[in-house]
Amino acid sequence: MRKTLGLTLGLAVGAATLSGCGTVPEPDHRTTSATRIDTAELHRRPPVTGLLFTPNTRGHEAQRQFAIACMAKRGFRYAPVAGAEETEGGDQLPQPFGLESATKAPAAAPPAPDTPPKPGSPESTEAYGKALFGAQNKRVTAKGIRMQVSRPGEGCLAEAETRVLGDGRMRWLQVRIMLFEAQEQARADVEKDPAFKAVTARWRTCMDRAGFPAPGPAQLLASVGTAEARASSTALAADLRCKEETGYLDTAYTRLAAVQQRWLDRNPSVQKDWKTLSARQERESREVLSAPATAPRSG
Repeated sequence: MRKTLGLTLGLAVGAATLSGCGTVPEPDHRTTSATRIDTAELHRRPPVTGLLFTPNTRGHEAQRQFAIACMAKRGFRYAPVAGAEETEGGDQLPQPFGLESATKAPAAAPPAPDTPPKPGSPESTEAYGKALFGAQNKRVTAKGIRMQVSRPGEGCLAEAETRVLGDGRMRWLQVRIMLFEAQEQARADVEKDPAFKAVTARWRTCMDRAGFPAPGPAQLLASVGTAEARASSTALAADLRCKEETGYLDTAYTRLAAVQQRWLDRNPSVQKDWKTLSARQERESREVLSAPATAPRSG
């Protein structure tokens, strides 16, 4: 089955060594158990990421129920799993600076694809596919700056999205593409940020002393390919110690948030439209979910 755009960064201050005898020492930026910032707080800082990954449970459920009723009206049983859209890999908060916790590492591999329909089942027929997805030549496309995504232009999935977003359906998809692109670009741009470059240099010095030289935390994590290897990696354990000693994640997420905010300031219509369409989706979804289970209305 085709998936929707499951579409989905930041910076710090580091530990300093003391200067030579008789000079004023540099500030000590090491975190302590009293000042340590938890991961949830760090993830709330980048504003673009916050918009892109705002939970949309009610909207997904309204579309799911509408599509089920729509397919039933056409004589088909459609049974998507509740909450599946929000548990896809693309909807998990990104960890752009590598490992953040000894107990929760980013997935080393993408989630397994959907199970294809069984041959000969109603779900495998052309009629079922057309009822759900519409005709292939009727698909519509939303574009960002570097990427584009196509969606059904007709069929029950298109009707379900239109029910909660109306004529803002394609703008909603475009806004999400633009936020996704902005998130990726901000992560690249933060590499040029002086404070981020400084804390990365301190992290590298710490890792060199530990015997695990690496260009950065993200590259280090990518070099450890499996979940089992990550769980036992002494290099990743050193990475976490050096992040804590240098305040790496604090600085990284703070600077990433600043870069993302500059993008939003340059593109005010994106945030404005996101808020308007989110409110519309919330309002229409409540109506769908509160209505009796009857045949769906279009548009």
